[in-house]
Amino acid sequence: MAETIISPGVFTNEVDQTFLPAGIQAIGAAVIGPTQKGPAGIPTIVSSYSEYLQIFGGKFTSGSGASENSYKYLTNYVAQEYLKYADTLTVVRVLDGAYAPATSSVPSAEASSGFGGGPYAFTLTTLADGDEMNNAGTPGTNHLLLSGSGNNIRWEVTSVNPTKGTFNLSLRRGDDTIKRKVILESYSNLTLDPNSSNYIGRAIGDQSYTLRDSGTSDPFLQLSGSFPNKSKYVRVSNIANTYNYLDSNGTIRDGNLSGSLPQTGSGSVGGGFTGGSDGTVLHPKAFNESISNTNVQGITFDANGSQEYIDAIRLLKNQDEYDINLLVLPGLVDNFANHAPVITEAIAMVESRGDCFLVADPVEYGQTIAQAATKAESRDSSYVAEYWPWVKVPDNDLGRNVWVPASVLIPSVYAFNDKVAAPWYAPAGLNRGGIDIAIATERKLTTANRDTMADSNLNPIATFPNAGVVVYGQYTTQKKQSALDRVNVRRLLIAAKKFVASTSKFLVFENNTAATRNRFLSIVNPYFENVQQRQGLYAFEVRMDESNNTPDVIDRNQLVGQIFLQPARTAEFIIIDFNVMPTGASFPE
Repeated sequence: MAETIISPGVFTNEVDQTFLPAGIQAIGAAVIGPTQKGPAGIPTIVSSYSEYLQIFGGKFTSGSGASENSYKYLTNYVAQEYLKYADTLTVVRVLDGAYAPATSSVPSAEASSGFGGGPYAFTLTTLADGDEMNNAGTPGTNHLLLSGSGNNIRWEVTSVNPTKGTFNLSLRRGDDTIKRKVILESYSNLTLDPNSSNYIGRAIGDQSYTLRDSGTSDPFLQLSGSFPNKSKYVRVSNIANTYNYLDSNGTIRDGNLSGSLPQTGSGSVGGGFTGGSDGTVLHPKAFNESISNTNVQGITFDANGSQEYIDAIRLLKNQDEYDINLLVLPGLVDNFANHAPVITEAIAMVESRGDCFLVADPVEYGQTIAQAATKAESRDSSYVAEYWPWVKVPDNDLGRNVWVPASVLIPSVYAFNDKVAAPWYAPAGLNRGGIDIAIATERKLTTANRDTMADSNLNPIATFPNAGVVVYGQYTTQKKQSALDRVNVRRLLIAAKKFVASTSKFLVFENNTAATRNRFLSIVNPYFENVQQRQGLYAFEVRMDESNNTPDVIDRNQLVGQIFLQPARTAEFIIIDFNVMPTGASFPE
């Protein structure tokens, strides 16, 4: 309502139209599965495959050490292909049972039993869990650790200076030698004095996460420690603090403090990392087409699924903490009774979030079209898509070709689609649905085969001459016929909801006035105009005014908006009539 003006005069008013919403950070997929190493149960963001390899490892050998016994987890293939086109990937490593990181205590100068004996100056704990980090043992020639590998680490303390209370610490690769050191990280002039800027806790970091309320509907990660982890490999604890080591004159305040400093020496001489555990591992691990109802790459599944997978899914349910738009569980197949509860949990999670999509695999390797279609028929959600058959891909690291389920490769197809087009385009067809690394599919599908799959909302991965292996469907598992039975429409809404939620959160606690409502409109309208220009919408309307923000709504401290969308539909059935005309017939213009 306009202000009533009675007396003459000049009246000024400010209308701020310069408000700019904060940009949206890169949003990527999440993958849950086992890895060779890395933090277990902690959602970790990586931005390149090289970073993934550094944190979670690559190929490994299981058994005799022969090349045919080398493997990579399916999680690796997801990361390798997806990060070709996407900027971020959230990885949640799964370990089973009582897993643990490796630790090593660094003896102090006053240690009575020499190197390897206490008391200790501080303890180093690997950020990665698992026995891959263990490397204790008697060193061989040139201090080569007989159990050391390129994946684990060792430490070395040098330049201990009791006068200043300082020392240097290096982290070295576990398979290096005294003559050929491979320095991963180095820290100079460290101290045990918490009041120093070079305090070891501050320089390296001492924080760790512990999973709480595992097995409940709301598990969470509890953070402990005072300093963020700056090292990529270890955190420090149990520090023998030497408060105010030097007095104002620069002299040692207490002569006994120097005994707390670490000894000069290396972790390869009696002080390697120990205690790392992978927990419960099923051997032999069932990889690729050997995955079974009870064994997924060494992870145990029972009738209730795997609690570790379920905890990871429930962690990712927290939208404020984890910003993701796609979830995959490579190695889990809906046809296995023990896997199905985990997939059901994942569906409930993406539906609860409302801004995330799940790609699931209907059946294990070696099943028929009818079995795959029947399993896809059993799911009904617009937040889920299933693809079939399995695909064979080359692995240069292993020197052979391997079979992988479709969920390993579909995230890469989505990422490519978004890179060259947008989420509201169909991630399918010859333009954007190609799987360029595929060698073959488990079965070449005919048109009749694809029709059978389409009837059950199962997306075919087809093979075409001169085009190769192509995703040739984009159905969600929703059985009701509507715009949301297509992947591109659901992903359009996911992208739109993420934009609106992330930009309009700055309006929370603002006054519900016309100015605030106009700020919302100035953010949202240009976004949907852009989507429309890029062929994502036929039409739209954004409404936030006095019609839906009545006095009663305002009194309830609510700001109400309505967005009406007409999604663009894909041309999936191209019908062309050929008319044969008699001689002399004319063709209308």
